[in-house]
Parts: sequence; structure tokens; C-alpha cells
Amino acid sequence: MPEQNARTHEPGRDRDPQGRARNARPRDAYGRPLPHGAPGGVPTTPDDFHLPPDEALAEAQRLLDADRPFHAHEVLEAVWKSSPENERELWRALAQVAVGITHLRRGNPRGAQALLSRAADRLDDYADDTHGIDVPRLTSSVRAIAEELPLDTPVKLTLR
Repeated sequence: MPEQNARTHEPGRDRDPQGRARNARPRDAYGRPLPHGAPGGVPTTPDDFHLPPDEALAEAQRLLDADRPFHAHEVLEAVWKSSPENERELWRALAQVAVGITHLRRGNPRGAQALLSRAADRLDDYADDTHGIDVPRLTSSVRAIAEELPLDTPVKLTLR
């Protein structure tokens, strides 16, 4: 019988001793968990991952270009969690863009539209050229994706 998590009482959940979720299960290209012990899977971002903003943007872009938006989200989320207070909502918005695209690729247009719209609204609060991001162009692109919801093809989006 699988071990139960004391905090959630859910069998087999990947949690650390403090009850935080961990990335122990293998995942598919869109971040969906595969069964424990499943062969293959796409490597996930380690829980202690950290890159400086410029490198994180480059890595997130590489992952988006490779149609791996879930993994781009993990990179952006790591920066969000470690960024200064005045930039957190920017990184949160960028992570939400990647999650919105993840929802599109998983066939969830309602979730995608909600996240992409929320992300675009958050991006509106930032000036052009924050970390080299053309914020108005990016916001416009994110809103267009939210309106078009291209479910059957990889999304082409340029962060910078």
C-alpha cells in the first residue's frame, strides 16, 4: 500500500517534510505527471533551481521555442520566488504566460484564456524594457493568444 502523506492524507504524494510539493514523479513534455517508475519522461527543473534574470529569460525562451511551456514556467517561477518585491508580479505574470500556454497545449482553452488574460493584465503594470522585455509587444502578443486560442499548434511567443 502506498505511503500516505501526513499533511494531505493523499496516498503517494511527493512532499518534503514541511509538506511542500516536490518534483519526484516523471512528467511528460507538458508537465503532466506520469506514474511512479514510468520509463522516460522529461526532466523537470530542480526545486532549488536559480538563474539570474537574463539567463532565466533566455532559458525560458529556449523552452518555449522547444514547445515545453511547463518547463519554461518552472524557470520563470524560480525567478519569481527569489526576485525583489518590486519585480515579483512581473515574474509571476511571465510564469502565468507559460502556464497559460501549457493549458493550451493540454487542451484546456478556458484555463488558458483565464491565465493569459490575468498575465497580460499584470504585465500592463510594468514599463517597457524591464530586463530587456518589450512589455507592450509582449502584452499584445499574450492578449492575441488568449483571443485566438491556437489549440492544435505550438505557440510562438518571444519574451524579449
